[in-house]
Amino acid sequence: MNNPIDTEFTPQGPLPLVSIDNLCRSFQMGKQTVHVLNGITMTLARKEMVSIVGASGAGKSTLLHIMGTLDRPTSGEVLFEGKNMFRVSETTLAGFRNRSIGFVFQFHHLLPEFTALENTYLPALIQKIPKQQAMDAAQSLLSEVGLSHRLHHKPGELSGGEQQRVAVARALIRHPDLVLADEPTGNLDTHTGDELFELLRKLNHTHGTAFVIVTHNEKLSLQTDRLIQLQDGQIIEDRCLTDGSTTANRS
Repeated sequence: MNNPIDTEFTPQGPLPLVSIDNLCRSFQMGKQTVHVLNGITMTLARKEMVSIVGASGAGKSTLLHIMGTLDRPTSGEVLFEGKNMFRVSETTLAGFRNRSIGFVFQFHHLLPEFTALENTYLPALIQKIPKQQAMDAAQSLLSEVGLSHRLHHKPGELSGGEQQRVAVARALIRHPDLVLADEPTGNLDTHTGDELFELLRKLNHTHGTAFVIVTHNEKLSLQTDRLIQLQDGQIIEDRCLTDGSTTANRS
């Protein structure tokens, strides 16, 4: 006879990489409460590439920061493979973030005194990876993003597109499950931005890393697996771009 307890609590199929339920985030500005996110509910599968679009102030960056554990929700639940990482210590959370999540921002945030190679392997050293192993991994990634000839150049000696490629390599150095990119092409010209987005798509396929990309570029947003549109802190559209299905007003 089947054990009803086992049936009830055994997960059916793989857990989502990220599961968000009724997420709210608000801030106090003087006596006023500003509601930035209002009841966001969504999941993110492993290896999925998702774009998040919406007007300025819609809550895109705030959602990305919470997914990256850089900010905490006011209410609601955010699970990473079924685990609520906001319930662990700050030290454990920082270790999880450095190991499992990569970040690419509109501004590259490379350290100007270090070379492309050093900037790339630094997160691995923080995780106490042996230096030679970290250097080898960084060199391989920089070659993969087309910068094998720029290993020993400092950020000031690189073009904007090259700086962002270093930032992408750095985000992947620990083989994260998830990379979060906030307007990664925002400071690049159209051609360079297109090339960078194509690189992100390629890395998504070759590394099996999930990507969530905030962008104002409609053309690029349509090249991902799925498009989520935010308005006033709520999801007003969640569209699968591979089969055309759409779920509206999911929040």
